[in-house]
Amino acid sequence: MSDERFGLVAGRYLLRSRLGHGGMGRVWLARDEMLERDVAIKEVAPPTELSAEEGELLRALILREARAAGRINHPHVVKIYDVIQTELWPWLVMEYIPSVTLQKAVESDGAMSPVEVAKIGLDVLEALTAAHEAGVLHRDVKPDNVLLCDDGRVVLSDFGLATLDTDGKVTRTGQLGTPQYVAPERARHGISSREADMWSLGATLYAAVEGRSPYGRESVLETLSALAIDDPDPMRRAGPLEPVLAGLLRRDPAERTGPERLAEQLRQVVAGDAVTPLPVRETPPRPDRISAKTVAAGLGALVVTVAAGLALTAGDHVVPRGIGTETATAPATGLAACDAVPAVSNAVPTDVPPPPGELPLLAGWDWFINVKDFRTGVPKSWRYWFSGDTVCFGDPNSTRVLAVIKGTPALETLPGYRLVAREEIYRAEPEVEWEFTYAGRG
Repeated sequence: MSDERFGLVAGRYLLRSRLGHGGMGRVWLARDEMLERDVAIKEVAPPTELSAEEGELLRALILREARAAGRINHPHVVKIYDVIQTELWPWLVMEYIPSVTLQKAVESDGAMSPVEVAKIGLDVLEALTAAHEAGVLHRDVKPDNVLLCDDGRVVLSDFGLATLDTDGKVTRTGQLGTPQYVAPERARHGISSREADMWSLGATLYAAVEGRSPYGRESVLETLSALAIDDPDPMRRAGPLEPVLAGLLRRDPAERTGPERLAEQLRQVVAGDAVTPLPVRETPPRPDRISAKTVAAGLGALVVTVAAGLALTAGDHVVPRGIGTETATAPATGLAACDAVPAVSNAVPTDVPPPPGELPLLAGWDWFINVKDFRTGVPKSWRYWFSGDTVCFGDPNSTRVLAVIKGTPALETLPGYRLVAREEIYRAEPEVEWEFTYAGRG
């Protein structure tokens, strides 16, 4: 291999000019002197020195991209021609496609028409279907990875986060992808699946027709928080694409539009026909849906109940209570135990560092850590007190309350709450996560 920037690479590829660059390297236009054709070469060049572990991970990601894309032979997927092993990092030799990314096209020309976006969606759907049939999950579908080619093609690129999954089952891995375009189950549990790729396709098409992503926020933490609890931002430009995108952006993976139905809907948009939306599954009245997460450390069980209106949702748990009322003589279970606030309560400690394995909380929240029992995030300025076996947290300026109960009370003792999911997970230590719907007072 030549040490000269514009010399022969691997005795065969002549570097000509730089096509682009990113945080981890550059992409070059080169000439394959042996086959006399233009190619693109991805040169990996990390901005800082990496540890041995980080270096191995990066090499694995490069080879993963080559192997994943190499399994797919489709006109809407960028082709990988060769992998060059060097003293430092592998280089990827790829199909050269004169093009602009969908992201840059929207930034320069503005939001696209529903028909244009539907045509792009059909091509990317073909690429994803070919990848899935080859046992490959892309895991990073976004406008930056969709190429609008000079020859009229639409090509899906950058399989650097892809996983090889020959039986179609979900996979788990540490690389998240781009938060604004990642499915809720990937952001929350690290679960990758074909349905998660479909969500990302929906978010990508949403950005193309609306000019912004469905969960665009100022920071990563704000984006992930909105993704966890909010519906996608309202659509204003999507027109006939609105029911199509709504079907892709459903929170439950099992309810999302499948490839065949999606192709039919997109063709209807292109033809100007009415789009039949997916049927909406009937659910019980759900004024507030919350996902309350508390870590149980060493306990056989811990039940978390959250009054509707905690910063996670909208609305208050309406209970006749206020700071300064007398403590109940016989505390009930859960929220009922927190109805009466003692004359003296405790301020939640501030600026508590995150426990091992946890990320910092959103601005305005603090960790509350009960070393023996549990830990949870609590809004700043909240107070806490104990009522029997219940730890109560309350907002001194409203009726919002959170109750943490030690033990295993029956769900019927938690009025208005219905258990949706309970999952044992492991990060820095064993944890348990509960998710409830709340349809009680408030």
